[in-house]
Amino acid sequence: MTQVVLVPGLGLGPESYAPTVQHLTTPYEIVTLPGYGDPAGPDDDLHTEALATRLLEHVNGPAVLVGHSASCQIVVAAALAQPGLVKALVLIGPTGDVTASDWPTLAARWLRSAVWESPSVVPILAPQYARTGLVSMARAMEVARHYDLAAAIRGVTCPTAVVRSEHDSLSPADWAQRIADLAGAQAWTLPTGAHMPVLTNGEEVVTFIKRAVGVYNGQ
Repeated sequence: MTQVVLVPGLGLGPESYAPTVQHLTTPYEIVTLPGYGDPAGPDDDLHTEALATRLLEHVNGPAVLVGHSASCQIVVAAALAQPGLVKALVLIGPTGDVTASDWPTLAARWLRSAVWESPSVVPILAPQYARTGLVSMARAMEVARHYDLAAAIRGVTCPTAVVRSEHDSLSPADWAQRIADLAGAQAWTLPTGAHMPVLTNGEEVVTFIKRAVGVYNGQ
């Protein structure tokens, strides 16, 4: 049976996927990593490839990997490292555009996205960020913003879905389409939401996960 493995976005924890996985009937596991739900220790290697190796320790058989925001880079790196295990990818609001990864640009894009988020997500996000820690998040982001997702995804051979929300400025429509084109995939824009569709559009997001599982299973 295909395993679904979900990796939270930077600073987020398993709670971020709760509105999504409540609609998921396929067996799944949410894997947290240093900077991505877990605080990073001083000796933790936060490079994308190193985190992908840690992620793959949780993959026991054919898997659909799901990433959100910066963790899309990790699941892509995992697919490149173990193409025999990773059967499909679902990239939700992927970041990783190195042409727009300087801190001022990222901050501006974050603000443009944040104004569209529902106030109800704040009390959900705050404890997750506090648990991961601002220092760990900053360390992880400093690495992630230098990972060229467009270059990496050219080597991915498994079916891939790219999903974003209408008001997501961190993952703009043209960027998501570029990633999809490079992967030989399709990009979809959900009509509502911003950069947290795993929280705000869970039922819609899970349709793409189910579709990825179905493609591998020949359904």
